[in-house]
Amino acid sequence: MNCDPILPQSAEAAEPSDAESRFVRLETMISELEHMVEQLNGAVVEQGKALRRMQAQQLQVAATMETLELERIRATNSKPPHSVI
Repeated sequence: MNCDPILPQSAEAAEPSDAESRFVRLETMISELEHMVEQLNGAVVEQGKALRRMQAQQLQVAATMETLELERIRATNSKPPHSVI
């Protein structure tokens, strides 16, 4: 029985194969893409929250403007003399 440590037969056997290298690169790329998707999802969620806040503010501004416009119209429209008591 030979007690020599097992050594690769050639330098090629010690290096990963082309398919293995490609597989590792693909796994790395997928991992990076998953991270990017998580970041983008977070950004979309934050933008959705900001959009809802802006929509609520816009509704408040529109209601305020409508109230101010109605008050302005009422203030500038004088009542006919016969309706003054």
